[in-house]
Amino acid sequence: MTTSTPSQGPGAAPLVDLQALVVAVRRRRRLWCSAGLLGLLVGLAVAVLLPPAPTAVTKVLVAHQADQPNDPGTLIRTDVALLHTTRIADAALRSLGSPDAPEDFMRDYGGVGLTNNLLQITVTGGSDAEAVARARALADAFVADHVRRIREAADAEAKSLLDQRDRLQDELAQVNKAIGEESPDSGPKAAANLESLFARRAELTSRIADFGQRAAEARVGMPRLVAGTQIVDAPRPVRHSLPRAAATDAAIGLVLGLVLGLAVAAVATVVADRPVLRRDIAAHLGASVVAELPGRPAGPWRRRRLRAARERLTTSLARTVRGGAAPVSLLELGCARVTGTIALDLARALAADGPVAVVDGLPGSRLADRRRRPGDPAVVSGERAAAAPAAERRLGVGSVAPGTTWTDLRYLGTRTVLVVRAGHGSAAWLHTVARQLAEQRVAVIGVVLIDPDPRDRTDGTLWDGPRTAPPGGAERPARANGGGASHAVEAVGAGLPRAERLPTRAAGTPDSDQEAR
Repeated sequence: MTTSTPSQGPGAAPLVDLQALVVAVRRRRRLWCSAGLLGLLVGLAVAVLLPPAPTAVTKVLVAHQADQPNDPGTLIRTDVALLHTTRIADAALRSLGSPDAPEDFMRDYGGVGLTNNLLQITVTGGSDAEAVARARALADAFVADHVRRIREAADAEAKSLLDQRDRLQDELAQVNKAIGEESPDSGPKAAANLESLFARRAELTSRIADFGQRAAEARVGMPRLVAGTQIVDAPRPVRHSLPRAAATDAAIGLVLGLVLGLAVAAVATVVADRPVLRRDIAAHLGASVVAELPGRPAGPWRRRRLRAARERLTTSLARTVRGGAAPVSLLELGCARVTGTIALDLARALAADGPVAVVDGLPGSRLADRRRRPGDPAVVSGERAAAAPAAERRLGVGSVAPGTTWTDLRYLGTRTVLVVRAGHGSAAWLHTVARQLAEQRVAVIGVVLIDPDPRDRTDGTLWDGPRTAPPGGAERPARANGGGASHAVEAVGAGLPRAERLPTRAAGTPDSDQEAR
């Protein structure tokens, strides 16, 4: 009984494959590691080449007439805003005897409210002494301006109260004059008028006393506010540690560089759409991943592993070639040099069975111009392949990179093994390769994946249903799938054990049913 899993439609595919995105970003680690290193170096350069200007800091305690325990900081923010005014800056410059413009000086200092009543002033200068002098002059100018505003407010309030008192005293004098002119013997009406004048005089006397008391209280609170506004922390230079600044700037640059590099790598991965998982590469090419070769070795043990993997790959491909009579080719995508090496290793393995000629179809005749070593097989160009003896086995080597002449691929071999570097070709180009090979009736035996991700745990086998190769390893012509991107995969020759046969496409296609009938 054969089961087949239906392929999902385009609408069921996720918008972004997070697993493929993570793998692709990890493969671009050189990019974001270089960006992080560049950010670290830039941070170090900024700390060393652009040291901060000499800075002085001072703290001022500011007393407010309208202080409240639940004040949200509005008053101290007002003081910070008043600190950045040309009046205070001009007063500080006059005390310093500096010819600088107040607008220019305001760019060299700043203030921040630490609490509702504590103001911190930071000033820069050409040297530590100049910065300290500027901070002291600025703090003194702010305190003097604040005290002056407190006194002006108290004087204005007291003057207003005293003006009200004087107006009431004038009215009281008129009332007293009216009382002196009235005679109690003039009758009941005069007595009633005199009584109202006495009541008015008492009211005016009370209000005059109240206004006088309030005017005195307005001036009483002023000394407390004046004494409460003072410099509580004398201006002092801020010491800058170069190692600490360098470490801080380097850490910030490293983080920003890594973030920027990761963002660029992620965006480039999504835009480029270059499959890196063996699952995706097999699906786009319509052929199973039958072997893998790691990337560039970084140590002796990895070189041994790469050598052992190449030997296993050569043995497997030699069995595949021996299992069929049709010529086999190796077609590369993004790994021409590795493909040439694999072809030479395979030709040496097949030389024990008879003469072997490697047909060089790579751009630039890379194999034909290569210096031969003792035991190397003959390498001929595509033009001389027709003149080779009929008894000589041919092994074609070509490319399916952009610019390939598709009609020449069939002359390299009607069966082929695709040697693809992970993350090199886009999904659209992998579909193009599969479609073009299907149209040229070149059967794909399998895919050899170069430089796969070591953490990739996806399955690169197409489990569309079993189909054994016919006796004698005869070929089946490749057919385009209904999706237009996949094609039939040729099984290994009948001489191979069943466990070593390559997975193929399902036999439920119309072509296979017709052949069965």
